Amino acid sequence: MVEEHPDLIAGDPYLACAVGNEAILRGFTERDTGWINRPGGPLKLPPLVAVAHSSLLRLPRFREPLHACAELLLEAGAEPDQAVGSRWPPASVEKPSEQFPLSALYGAAGQNYDPVLTKLLLDAGANPNDGESLYHSLENPDCTRLLLAAGARVTGSNALYRVLDLDSIEALRLLLAAPDANPNEGATSQPTSDWGRPLLWALRRRRSAAHIEALLAAGADAAVRTPDGASAYLVALHFGLTDVAALLRRWADNGPLPDDEQFIAACAVGDEATARRIKAQHPDLPHSLSDTQLRLLPELAAQGCTEAVRAMVDLGWPIAVRGGDWDASALNHAVFRGHADLTRFLLENGANWNEQHGFGGDVRGTLGWGSVNEPEANGDWLGCAEALVAHGMPSGRPDPNGTRNVVFEDRTMVFSDEVTDFLFSAAA
Repeated sequence: MVEEHPDLIAGDPYLACAVGNEAILRGFTERDTGWINRPGGPLKLPPLVAVAHSSLLRLPRFREPLHACAELLLEAGAEPDQAVGSRWPPASVEKPSEQFPLSALYGAAGQNYDPVLTKLLLDAGANPNDGESLYHSLENPDCTRLLLAAGARVTGSNALYRVLDLDSIEALRLLLAAPDANPNEGATSQPTSDWGRPLLWALRRRRSAAHIEALLAAGADAAVRTPDGASAYLVALHFGLTDVAALLRRWADNGPLPDDEQFIAACAVGDEATARRIKAQHPDLPHSLSDTQLRLLPELAAQGCTEAVRAMVDLGWPIAVRGGDWDASALNHAVFRGHADLTRFLLENGANWNEQHGFGGDVRGTLGWGSVNEPEANGDWLGCAEALVAHGMPSGRPDPNGTRNVVFEDRTMVFSDEVTDFLFSAAA
């Protein structure tokens, strides 16, 4: 828009902040120094927040101009801890939530992962313990390193759990080396609180032996158990981590595994032959397993463990059982990830598009969110849509108001353009 309409920002220093127009900022600052600490513009943002949260920082040709604007503002006296209340509903631009302030530093380190701007703000005195920056910086360890050097506290930030979501051994080691890091820190938010300790969360996220060794070396309690009493060793087997289980074996009970646990361990690595031998001796498997054990099907689907899921379904696992971070069926998890082959397999074995998830919707909503936001690289949401429609999911109809929304009997929904085009063609 700025390229097509260069006069768009001529009278608005806040838009100039967002696009990195240093000349406009310099002119406004010379006429009125006080503006640099006043929120303004269409989003009512403080100037440094407008700079640091600008997504144009991710484009090389805008990066240096935006850095220059931040330097200009800081040198002119802008408060480095400028922040704005969250506008996430039910809050809004008009009534932001003061409970969740979002700082300029959070924009630099936790949204745009920009170490240069992160260092500028920290050197100017920005508070590294703003409640957001460390947790969100972990996708770029260079930003994490800067925050820790400036005194960011690991304990209480939930960062140890978040870094295990991201599979970054470098960032994990950075956190564990922090003076206040506690490798046995309890989690306070769902769903991490159900797992209790970082070691168990690492297993649930199917992290590598290197991650487990790093946690153990930092003092993680290898004898920790889940609220249901399962040892870390047993959890490793549940998630198909045989190499990790070998590391943890010495802290497990010394007796042989019960047959039901051997059955689960075989399923978790896709060893259907072994699982069938055990099932032959215990025909009630898997239906005799506990609810916690049965939830492993959606848990492993959420982690992309296709062979394990196929083995479980072939062995009679209840296909609609719900679990995972958002209490969803295996089909919901497969569609969320854009795993078309697994989606087709589950549908062919009795899964249904109307299976619910913890947010109150069904697989149509999962398809909509996944296809628009693409949470998985190379996901095939068009293939998922084709499989779902072939197995009875209604294709909806075009919105008579002319939008790209898809209208169903019970609701109107949004999908990616590719999926929308397919649904419209299927409805024709």
